[in-house]
Amino acid sequence: MKKIALNSLLISLALILSYIESLFPTSLIIPIPGIRLGLANIVTMFALFYLGFVSAMTISVLRCVLAALMFGGLSSLLFSLSGALLALITMQVLKYGYNKLFSILGISIGGAAAHNTGQILMASLMMRNTAIFAYLPVLLIAGMVMGFVTAVVAQNLFYLADKTHVVKHLG
Repeated sequence: MKKIALNSLLISLALILSYIESLFPTSLIIPIPGIRLGLANIVTMFALFYLGFVSAMTISVLRCVLAALMFGGLSSLLFSLSGALLALITMQVLKYGYNKLFSILGISIGGAAAHNTGQILMASLMMRNTAIFAYLPVLLIAGMVMGFVTAVVAQNLFYLADKTHVVKHLG
């Protein structure tokens, strides 16, 4: 029962972070269409590392669906889900090499790159055109920067979670 409550709380937090992110005029700072901070990915990474893949998947899918219902529409749901699911799967695969091959930084950047790739794949399918792949290198560079920022925040969150043993008390 505690895990359901924690997952619900994390879904709410991810939605709030998505909403806050939508308020930032990112295009004024970085004039590249489609660039986002990816703050909700912090919640996904936390869930992946502390609660497991199923919780992280549940949180990601429900966040995407609820955000699309509240702030977007069908196309935003398709873009969001394609990016979030590919990112989550990539982070899970990279997590197998955690502390051996990959740090939180590598896992976060890998997730950001996969998210951008998933969205370009969806755009290509929707437009029935592969020319959109020319934009992928731009998104990947931006994703590396945003993945780094997300990783720094996640590392600090993980440090606090480990230091305070908060997750053990919740589970």
